[in-house]
Amino acid sequence: MYRKLSDHYMEKFGCKVYKLSIDAGFTCPNRDGTAGSRGCIFCSRYGGGEFAQGQCESIAEQLAKAKEKVAFKAKNGKFIAYFQSFSNTYGHPDHLRRLYREAISPQDVVGLAIGTRPDCLGDDVLEVLKEINAIKPVSVELGLQTASDTTARYIRRGYDLAVYLDAVKRLKNAGIEVVTHIILGLPEETPEMMEETAKAVISAGTDGVNFHLLHV
Repeated sequence: MYRKLSDHYMEKFGCKVYKLSIDAGFTCPNRDGTAGSRGCIFCSRYGGGEFAQGQCESIAEQLAKAKEKVAFKAKNGKFIAYFQSFSNTYGHPDHLRRLYREAISPQDVVGLAIGTRPDCLGDDVLEVLKEINAIKPVSVELGLQTASDTTARYIRRGYDLAVYLDAVKRLKNAGIEVVTHIILGLPEETPEMMEETAKAVISAGTDGVNFHLLHV
């Protein structure tokens, strides 16, 4: 059965909910030399945050501007603050805590979504996520893209499937909702391989899946 994100939000929050994209100035271990320096082959210079506001502005300013952009359709709706650009758990726990708390402080922000990599979820970061989740619901969006380690090496992802599986298990044990991002149409991938990726993330226990098509 397929259930849309909007339906999930309606059931969870009892109203229409809109995601507000934020650029908090993070980088990525696949860009700063920790896991690599060129990034994944599909990643733009924005790190997937093309719709986020400018990182030179505060979190509060970015949220305010993002609300203005959806004001014409967000009648009596609520919002999810979405840390979208690059790896948004890749930082010192104290810094993460400050940013997350600022993002959920507005009364009309009912939850937090955090885009990141499975290899950026140390125990200290998980403790911060649990802390914030006790205040307002948190979902972590993991960029897996494919379950094939062969394809993963080709796209320069920088970690293997086992890292993702472990991250999902640890997040679920911490009571954190998990969303997995998948790319359909990666080079050399067959329909059967894409189906195997879908099966793998379902077996892992992901709560949601975000499907992307490969754009060149």
